[in-house]
Amino acid sequence: MQEPTVLLLTALADEPRHGYALIQEVAEISGGRVRLRAGTLYGALDRLLQEGVVRVERDEVIDGRARRVYALTDQGREALAAEAARLKAVAREAERRMGAGRRATARATEATA
Repeated sequence: MQEPTVLLLTALADEPRHGYALIQEVAEISGGRVRLRAGTLYGALDRLLQEGVVRVERDEVIDGRARRVYALTDQGREALAAEAARLKAVAREAERRMGAGRRATARATEATA
């Protein structure tokens, strides 16, 4: 799963949101690294709707402007949980290997001293 998709699903994990709120949440979750443009957002949402991981919660009109509110489906929650578990496993392995690398470097430094 690509990072923007993970971020979108994460932004919907706690409550339904409309498009602009999703753009803001993704920016916040990513620490500002990922800033979705409207075209990218709605293209991704269309794909996620087709895949059944996101659904339209409701359509509303605020100050004369239509907006659609999106929510995760049960399938979307399962997909996000699986991806979170996969990312945790990768992070654990990266940390393990970095620790092993530091220990090997320390041993090599000691051996040459």
